[in-house]
Amino acid sequence: MKLATVRVNGVTRAVKVAHDGVIDLGTSDLGEFLAQPDWRHIAASAVEPSWSATTVVPATLIPRPSKVVCVGLNYRTHIAEMGHPLPDFPTLFAKFPDALIGAHESIVRPAETTRLDWEVELAVVIGDTVRRADPAAAEAAIAGFTVFNDVTCRDWQSRTSEWLQGKTWQSTTPVGPFLVTPDELSGGVRPKVDIQLRVNDEVMQSANTADLVFDPVELVTYISTIVTLHPGDIIATGTPAGVGHARNPGRYLDLDDEVVAEIHGVGRQRNHVVSDSATS
Repeated sequence: MKLATVRVNGVTRAVKVAHDGVIDLGTSDLGEFLAQPDWRHIAASAVEPSWSATTVVPATLIPRPSKVVCVGLNYRTHIAEMGHPLPDFPTLFAKFPDALIGAHESIVRPAETTRLDWEVELAVVIGDTVRRADPAAAEAAIAGFTVFNDVTCRDWQSRTSEWLQGKTWQSTTPVGPFLVTPDELSGGVRPKVDIQLRVNDEVMQSANTADLVFDPVELVTYISTIVTLHPGDIIATGTPAGVGHARNPGRYLDLDDEVVAEIHGVGRQRNHVVSDSATS
């Protein structure tokens, strides 16, 4: 199944994506929908299209997750380009919900940065409450996957040894357009799918999620040991090689750049970079 949060007639709705349109799932967004214990049955049973796909636009997939946990240094190629050894444990940091935007909304470049970077990622969306999960429980807790662009202010990230201040700027992080359930993907809960990012039609990142050091099941197991994961929570699994900051010289996003992040079978984002003043 493909699920989404869309904007229609001035409001947001959780929907199931069908061949001939989208089907209203009865809640205002996908986070609210996943909080229902029987969401899988409700979604599987929904068959009658409510709107044409041409009349809706993607909104932020999960507008207010209880947590967004991000994983750094999790692709072997990216670890190599950044000059780090392979980690023994996942490198974790967080984003706040205010950073999240929709798959076709504008990335707001803060006036305070000159080093805004791209990072396409496969993200896990949690579908069940889980704590201290074993691998079987971790697999069962995965609702599906989506596209995530961990846009980063590198100059702020490097101010200290902690990354948060470079990672969670408001309205910088596209997520969506779809939640795709594991049965739709090669590899299931451990997807092995192609991932790519382009800036102005130039390929910057191209890899396969098989290059992940810690796969989605391992990440759910590890993170749920620390804290309870709730339906709608997001785990961004890390980015492959090709980020702007690792290039010589470094390359960063400019105003009016078009950024296209795509994961085969999961979805495509298309975002333009705008200034703070454009959203004031």
